[in-house]
This record gives sequence, C-alpha cells and structure tokens, in this order.
Amino acid sequence: MRPWFSIALTTLLALGATPVLAADPVAQFYAGKQIDLIVGSSAGGGYDTYARLVARYLGRYIPGNPAVVPQNMPGAGSNKAGGYIYSLAPKDGTAIGAVFPGIILQPLIGHIPTPHDPSKFIYIGSANSDAYMCIARKDAPVHTFKDLLSQTLIIAGATEGATTHDLPVVENNLLGAHFRIVSGYPGMRENTMAIESGEVQGVCGYGWASLESQHPEWLTKGFINIIAQESVNGYSKLNAMGVPRTADFAKSEEDRQALELLYSQGVFGRPYVLPPGVPAERVAALRKAFMAALADKALLAEAEHMKLDIDAMSGEDLQALVTKLFALPPSISAKVKAAIVYKPPN
Repeated sequence: MRPWFSIALTTLLALGATPVLAADPVAQFYAGKQIDLIVGSSAGGGYDTYARLVARYLGRYIPGNPAVVPQNMPGAGSNKAGGYIYSLAPKDGTAIGAVFPGIILQPLIGHIPTPHDPSKFIYIGSANSDAYMCIARKDAPVHTFKDLLSQTLIIAGATEGATTHDLPVVENNLLGAHFRIVSGYPGMRENTMAIESGEVQGVCGYGWASLESQHPEWLTKGFINIIAQESVNGYSKLNAMGVPRTADFAKSEEDRQALELLYSQGVFGRPYVLPPGVPAERVAALRKAFMAALADKALLAEAEHMKLDIDAMSGEDLQALVTKLFALPPSISAKVKAAIVYKPPN
C-alpha cells in the first residue's frame, strides 16, 4: 500500500469515528438546551404532580439530554396553555404542553372558541388513563347518584373545557342530576381546598389517581363518599367497590353514545402535546423518549410511592385516537354540545 494512501485512509477512518461526524442531528440540536414543559394547571394538583414526575426523567431519554423544566400556566380550563403551545411556543421541539384532556374535545363539543386546533397538535403520548368520578363530603345531603336526581349538590368547578365543569353539566342535562357548580377554581388543588373548607360539598371530573396520590386520607378517614364513576365501562378498583357508573342512568342509547364521547377523554387522561411544525425526527425522538421515561424503573418506583397510576399511551396511538374522534358523525358531538350548556338546578 502506498504511504500516502495509507495515511489518507487512516485519517478518513479516524474522522469517521469522531463524535462530530457520527453524532445524531437530534442530539446535536438538544445538547445544552432546555425544554419548557408548560403545565396547564396550577401547582400542587394532580396534573402538575404528573408533569413534574415526567420532567424529572424525560430528558434522560432525549438525545442530547436537555433539561426539562416545568412551568405552570393555569387558566381557561387549560386552554391558556394549549393556546400558547399552539400559537406562541417555539415550533422546534423545545416546548411541550401538559394539558387537560377536555381541551382536546372542546372544538367538538364546546361553545367557547379555542385558541388552538387539537386535531393539529402533535401528540407525544399520555401518562395515564383516568377514572373520573363524583365525590361528596359525608356531611352533604347527597350520598348516592340516585339522591342527585332529586337533591342538589354544590360542587367546585373550573370553566368550560375542564372535566370539573363539562362532566357534571352534561350529567345535569342528560341524566337529570342536580349539580350546582361554583365555577372559576383554577385547578384541582383549589377545588379540594374548597371541599375541605366547606365552601362546596364536592367535585366531579375528579380522577381516581389524583385522589389516591393527593388525598388518600379522605377515604380512610371517611371524609367523602364516591357517588358515581363518570365512565361507560368503569374502572376495576371502583367497580370492585360497587361504585355505580353514571352511564347506567342514561335514558337512551343516543344519550349513552354522547356520554361515551364525553368520557373518551379519560382514555388519555394526561396528554402531552407539541405545536404543529416540529421537525419529524424530533417528534419521533420525543415520542420514543416519552415511552422510555414512563417505563423507567426509578420513575415507576417513585410513582408507586406517590400513588400515581402510570398507564402510558404512545404518541402514535393517541394521534390516531384524536383523528378518529374528530371523524365521528356530527350528530353525536352535537348531542354533547347541546348538553354542555349550564343551567343551575331549581
């Protein structure tokens, strides 16, 4: 071999092995950067708790290992955060939204215009499915869902688009329940504080995971009754406890289908979204990192200690589900939309 060719070949092989030429372009982009995780709720509630857990592990699995920093942006039932992610956040993969699932369905079933188009969000996954329920203080006049058909329960709620508003409103209109909603609470932390102080008697659209992690003593000390599951099929733990399902009180199959659409948001109880326009290779990396983080043994151990259910849904599956929901017959969404008009009970 000629000396000059040997030297050239050695040099080329050496260069090919250098990190600069071999580096993943996604890793090159994220190295030394920060990802803002915009949490569409106030600090201290269930959504915030999940988001902060995800933030502690997600960066480990993203090429380049960027820091993931949670930032709370409560308001308008998580629509403020959704609007920011959709329109104002960088579209380069350095901003992720942790939003309420209700804002995904709002354009289909709500009346308030949204500052985003959920069908155009890029979904990187959901941290868990959620089992929504209605709870009431033990000293409230309502002890069962049947009681609600003739008696009023005063509950805390947010604005339209939040489960604490939309679920009880539809149950009033389709099932004949008598929920009187005190709206405007920015997050579940404020809702539960209002229950403890006696400002209100209960709340609906409350996740079982949040109850287990935030207020397990409410059950062990007998502070509350779980009066109903806001679900079509129910959740195994609540089914075992004999908690009735609101859908069982539906008066027609059409009403039941409308409830099924409304409750579908529980399937993706903790969605994480990107704005449209993020480069495909970064989307793929973030989706892969999300699922890897939620399978991390340390994260799962921490979640178990915090009594947080982890039931990860991939970004691809969530994207497909949202696409399916937006393709449903308009008559079903119209039924829900008509039922999301709040009229205080007499």
